[in-house]
Amino acid sequence: MPEACLGLGANLGDREASLCNALAALNATPGIRILAVSRVFRTAPWGGVTQPDFLNLCVRIETPLAPLDLLAACKAVEQQIGRQPRERWGPREMDVDILMMQGAEMTTPELILPHPRLTERRFVLEPLADVAPDWLVGGQTVSAHAEALRNTDPVQACVAQEIAFEGLKQASRPTTNRP
Repeated sequence: MPEACLGLGANLGDREASLCNALAALNATPGIRILAVSRVFRTAPWGGVTQPDFLNLCVRIETPLAPLDLLAACKAVEQQIGRQPRERWGPREMDVDILMMQGAEMTTPELILPHPRLTERRFVLEPLADVAPDWLVGGQTVSAHAEALRNTDPVQACVAQEIAFEGLKQASRPTTNRP
């Protein structure tokens, strides 16, 4: 079955609880099975908008869903967690992005795969390297891209947080009611 990697982030409200709730919601979504969850990283905001730090993580999933169907499922999870419309790259209760899907490259108004700024963002590459280090982006592994940014862009500091792991483990346990 095809695999995909998702990036999750939150910087409003109880960020840890939001991540746990989003994982549980993804795991309960028909057609999504969580295979791996990264460490949680605390990161400074990206994009020039003044706002609180984010907590970010990545998950590798197995899914038969087509890319746009997976996007709809991710947006439904964001809504379930309470995401409110705000400015681009602004604060959010929950963000769930499709970063990569095995065998899928596409550019539509709704979705670009792989994610267009994936290799520019340590807050994505660091946790992604936890769950899919050998996946290729532009001919290089995720872990090679992460190492390159680590060495050239110390401003985008990512700090692994030793938080919520038990809650994350509980939220990401596979359920048996999968199609």
